[in-house]
Amino acid sequence: MPRYDSVLLDADNTLFDFDAAEHAALRRALEARGYPFTPEAEAMYHAINRPLWAAFDRGDVTQDFLVVERFRRLTEALGGRDDPAAFNRDYLAYLGQGSQLLPGAEALCRDLRAAGCRLALATNGVARVQRARLEASPLKEAFQAVIISQEVGAQKPQPAFFAAAMAALGVRDKSRCVMVGDTLGSDIRGGIAAGLDTIWYRPRGGSPGDLSPTYTAASLREVGQYILS
Repeated sequence: MPRYDSVLLDADNTLFDFDAAEHAALRRALEARGYPFTPEAEAMYHAINRPLWAAFDRGDVTQDFLVVERFRRLTEALGGRDDPAAFNRDYLAYLGQGSQLLPGAEALCRDLRAAGCRLALATNGVARVQRARLEASPLKEAFQAVIISQEVGAQKPQPAFFAAAMAALGVRDKSRCVMVGDTLGSDIRGGIAAGLDTIWYRPRGGSPGDLSPTYTAASLREVGQYILS
């Protein structure tokens, strides 16, 4: 019998190789507008985008604002005059085509399902992008529920997001439910606040700071061992 029978799995950089999808989508979006895709341009985008997502996780900005504002700032930094809303639409269309999985993701979901676990994909990503990527991936049949912040009206780490995820899986005993993710601020902090055990997936190392994940895993194989042992 697995240690947990309900598993909330983050999407980006936990199951899906978001870095690869983001890299390809940004290149296509920039080159379509005549901007050279250079390491400097990519670094500039990340320096703009990541703080905006951190602000979203804190509840300081909305997702609708974030996705357009990042391209307004990027266009300004590149000295262009592009419509940031159109820039964002094109980027999201390209991003939705990036369904690459991280090593071990398919095996993890298969093993958990075989052991009788109920799985929910739990993500703060843009809904149409996440659904397109999931549909194009080998994981499209793996989940009993797909919980996307944009659709439920709350985001990780807000308690309402986790309440929606647990309700979708029919969780009655929180001690049998676990949150798995790579991001401390949304996945782990939110899971802890919701009264769940957590598994911090951290293949690149790092410190949890003021948080105390129940488990820390360097690989998805290790994640599976914690859930099934």
